[in-house]
Amino acid sequence: MLQSAFTPDLTEAGLDEAGRGCIAGPVVAAAVILPKDFFHPLLNDSKQLTEKDRILLRPVIESAALAYSVTFIDNHIIDEINILKASFRAMHECVDKLPLKPELLLIDGNRFPAYFGIAHQCIVKGDSKFASIAAASILAKTYRDDYMMQIAADFPEYDWTTNKGYPTPAHKLITMSKGHTPFHRITFKIKEPKLRTPKV
Repeated sequence: MLQSAFTPDLTEAGLDEAGRGCIAGPVVAAAVILPKDFFHPLLNDSKQLTEKDRILLRPVIESAALAYSVTFIDNHIIDEINILKASFRAMHECVDKLPLKPELLLIDGNRFPAYFGIAHQCIVKGDSKFASIAAASILAKTYRDDYMMQIAADFPEYDWTTNKGYPTPAHKLITMSKGHTPFHRITFKIKEPKLRTPKV
């Protein structure tokens, strides 16, 4: 069961991102401040949920949250400053945009550049431990998926409606064959996937 808070008295914002491992599209971060008593039986790390459950939970989170924000950092900036710095920039911008200032940031992961004036706590696998981080993971994932579905219409052969920009074997092969789109991260090295030979 997810914990509702890291501390009982401070206003906490959970932060997470989606899309770090992709070869196309933006990295998207979200910050969510939930009420201390918030509970939903489906709430969990976005990776542990079905797409249907993530879509169901997003409006629930947005309605219940005391504050939330979402930030996109596009592939061109990712290529310019690298994916780790882009992820941190997205998280910092999320905090900038929150209408309610948190007193503690709960970060999914093991490192984070300090945000001036606000303490933070890094939590490995935090999206499966704390409700606010799980909520942030769902917002980041669903907003990013929606974006990839929108741009997929102009590049149907890359199958972003299914792979969402992640380096599946099929996505790697079509990118190596057709080349990069304006949404691909050109600094990400794409290696030919190892295809399994069926047993005879």
